[in-house]
Amino acid sequence: MDTPKKQYWKTKLHDIIYEAETPAGKLFDVVLLITIITSIILVMLESVNSIDIKYHNFLNISEWIITILFSIEYIARIITVKKPFKYITSFYGIIDLLSTVPKYISLIFGGVHALAALRALRLLRIFRILKLARYLGASNNLVNALKASRAKISVFLFAVLIIAIILGTIMYLIEGEENGFSNIPKSVYWCIVTLTTVGFGDIAPQTPLGQFIASLVMILGYGIIAVPTGIVSAEYSTQKKSKKESKNQKVHLNSLSCVNCMAEKHKDGAQFCYKCGHNLHND
Repeated sequence: MDTPKKQYWKTKLHDIIYEAETPAGKLFDVVLLITIITSIILVMLESVNSIDIKYHNFLNISEWIITILFSIEYIARIITVKKPFKYITSFYGIIDLLSTVPKYISLIFGGVHALAALRALRLLRIFRILKLARYLGASNNLVNALKASRAKISVFLFAVLIIAIILGTIMYLIEGEENGFSNIPKSVYWCIVTLTTVGFGDIAPQTPLGQFIASLVMILGYGIIAVPTGIVSAEYSTQKKSKKESKNQKVHLNSLSCVNCMAEKHKDGAQFCYKCGHNLHND
């Protein structure tokens, strides 16, 4: 059983690591964000051969220092909550682990340390730290619009795939292997690239009939791009309208995290956790 002194320090450490309300918590979060950004920059610079050759030792040592700091932070996050497994299996818990282990794994498998760029996902905490939740309404509307449109978009994409297979097969028959359309899958690939107006240029029709069909495919591509945009836009307008009708929703900027169950998004000024009833301010 924890002694009162030990429990006090665990609570104090939890407030610093998990909260963004106190000066110490804000400072910790700001330093953490700067460290994450620095780490990402170091990983990117290490991938540039000319820089890596010149500053390899510095970059390697810096990465190890940051990795050790992240390891200590990860352990501290585990020991300061009452249900460590809940944190370990949470979204941020998995991200924190994935951002720490690549450097250790690189001791066995070379090159894996580049996966440390996954630390960029840890920057998602900036929404809680800087209290940017008020600006998430538009993104939530867009996500909801995409979810509501997924059936229509799926049917549309399936139809486009069928068109690409048919047109790709026709181009294979018209152009043939001598013009780069060596098989039907490669011809379908050309059709998809042309429909999406990407146009890599690695395969191009040479016959007049093939060029005519290619022109039709390009024109069709512009129309195809507009359809999913229109579907999502219409659904987005519907979502926005329905949200205006239910304007009683309030965005809470409270960043308190329950030490017992790790629940977040508490109401402003809340004293107890809405999920487990634990005191948010005193253990």
